[in-house]
Amino acid sequence: LEVVRQAAEAAKSLGAVTLSLVGHADRSGSDEYNEALSLKRAVSVKTALIKEGVAENSISASGKGEGDPLVPTADGGREPQNRRVHISM
Repeated sequence: LEVVRQAAEAAKSLGAVTLSLVGHADRSGSDEYNEALSLKRAVSVKTALIKEGVAENSISASGKGEGDPLVPTADGGREPQNRRVHISM
């Protein structure tokens, strides 16, 4: 939650900035489930940023499912570091 606050403060201090949120999931669960879960993660962060005062129209949210893992694992592998949302400005 602190990272979200820091991102919101940075976005507000920079002014006209666009934030891109990309959600990720680990390899446990089906591809379809992980695709939806990764998008849900990104949308949750978007909601938190809006609550922190970032303009909704300056934030895009998408999900990559289990693609692009931070830590490579076998199919079905659970890896907390792969359950994340990447925020870029």
